[in-house]
Amino acid sequence: MLESVVAYLQTADPLTVYVFLFCISFLENVVPPIPGDVPVAFIGYLIVYSEIGFAWSVAVSSLGSTLGFMVMYYLSRTVGLRIYSRGSGALRHGAVRWIHKMFPPDEMEHARVRFAAHGYLAVLVNRFLFGSRAVISILAGFLHLRAAGVFAAALCSSVVWYILLLYGGYLLGENWQQIGAYMTAYTIPVSILAAIVLVSFIVRHFRNSRKKGSG
Repeated sequence: MLESVVAYLQTADPLTVYVFLFCISFLENVVPPIPGDVPVAFIGYLIVYSEIGFAWSVAVSSLGSTLGFMVMYYLSRTVGLRIYSRGSGALRHGAVRWIHKMFPPDEMEHARVRFAAHGYLAVLVNRFLFGSRAVISILAGFLHLRAAGVFAAALCSSVVWYILLLYGGYLLGENWQQIGAYMTAYTIPVSILAAIVLVSFIVRHFRNSRKKGSG
């Protein structure tokens, strides 16, 4: 699959490459299994001897990634608001009652306030977390962080990430495929650390909730 994409991009005109960059960056956030980083690194390599512009590549890919992130954010925000809205509604059925039992509205409101203090930072580094990008967009929406702050943080994260990714492909040249090994060596330890912090936050939150309940 990757070989056919690479072969196509080698003969494609710059506009087609920009459209591809936008689509792959957008879909990577909406359909997480899509491997978008390695093809982007290849486009960084193409910049060496083609009319593809580095600035345009960064701008188009960053915009696609940010819009994809915001789509998942708004979908999660919409569902979250309906699940925890007051009164009766279309989603007032057994599944919602089960969610309320597992995640009581009062505790979710407390979690929302706590997450809001660090949530924008999580969005800011989301592009650098292996396998956690979709989770962060969904969590940011479910706990309804402000859209403007989420958009700004996601855009900054995307711009920095794609500058590094495209420039990495540019520097590696014909060895651009090695970008995958470099990303794995970097992102997996960072993601493990982020997962430890998140789990610690959740455990501490529920321990405090139990103490308040027993007290």
